[in-house]
Amino acid sequence: MFKRISLVSLSLLAICLFSIPVQALDLTAGLKTGNLELTSAGPISFGPQGILFVGDTKAAQICAIDTGDTKGNPEKAMIAVKGLNQVIAGLLGTAGSDILINDMAVNPASGNTYVSASSSRGPDAKPVLLRVSTSGKVTIVSLKNVKFGTAKLPNPPAPGGTGRRNLRSQSITDLAYIDGRVIVAGLSNEEFASTLRAIPFPFQAVDGGAGVEIFHGAHGRFETRSPVRTFTTYNIDKQPHLLAAYTCTPLVKFPLQKLKAGSKVKGVTIAELGNRNRPLDMFVYSKDGKDYILMANSARGVMKITTDNIGNQEAITKRVESGKTAGQKYDTIERLKGIVQLDRLNSSHAVVLVESDGGSVDLSTVELP
Repeated sequence: MFKRISLVSLSLLAICLFSIPVQALDLTAGLKTGNLELTSAGPISFGPQGILFVGDTKAAQICAIDTGDTKGNPEKAMIAVKGLNQVIAGLLGTAGSDILINDMAVNPASGNTYVSASSSRGPDAKPVLLRVSTSGKVTIVSLKNVKFGTAKLPNPPAPGGTGRRNLRSQSITDLAYIDGRVIVAGLSNEEFASTLRAIPFPFQAVDGGAGVEIFHGAHGRFETRSPVRTFTTYNIDKQPHLLAAYTCTPLVKFPLQKLKAGSKVKGVTIAELGNRNRPLDMFVYSKDGKDYILMANSARGVMKITTDNIGNQEAITKRVESGKTAGQKYDTIERLKGIVQLDRLNSSHAVVLVESDGGSVDLSTVELP
């Protein structure tokens, strides 16, 4: 649905929503009004009614913010901002090279693009959320006197450490609103550290989530401590599934119905997309009557992955030779280079963040391949 969900699922959801009384549809009613204090601004994603979900990894919590941004025509939207990091730096009074952009999400209600960022790359970085309108205007999203809600994760990794050893920074690696739940990927302090959570929204009590295990083809072994880096959702055999990508780069499917508190879930590895690579962002889209997964990567460009036969794809359970790929087929889109974040804008275009060799980060609109 919304961010990273297929148009087929969106149609099914619309049918369900129209069967619910109108008064029951206001998801902002359960939010409180006040000043929201973020300690960090990591993964972000949109739900319905302009509600923005933010992963505050330092605090190990999910924040829901009523942006009030519900008017616009995404189908006609186009957007372009040169040197977005420089523009953000100007708003914060710092240098463009200091700005760290963490994530990006398109608001499906308006077509405006939102960005989560840090004011610097050090431990004292200040979090900031920004709105980029379809006209290209960049503004800071005020967190004063807003309607918001929070959900604290009960079993995050302990804070501390740097780089890869800072496991708290990986407590939330991706998130998305799906059919009344916020799905959250990341690490916990459990034995199966790699965790997927399905948190009811409006927020209720948060459980410990499901520990997940996968077979990593490039490593030739089962793993339980490597987090999902990015995921999307897709209906397989009429059942909603997560399609999750990991570093080095297995693509794994999980039935949503199995993500229950305290369970241990073994995913099915349906593709090995190459080692020495980190998946950055992904979503499902339709073109010419077929569905595809579009994935941005750190070292292997942008992949257009077929969903053909995805329900019957043989599971990868043996080591895949270094540098080789297996499972679901894909094409590398050569015209899309330097992309570090992407999200679907409408039925024909995506919004992308492109990082140049000179350090500039540009926001632009590209046609779906």
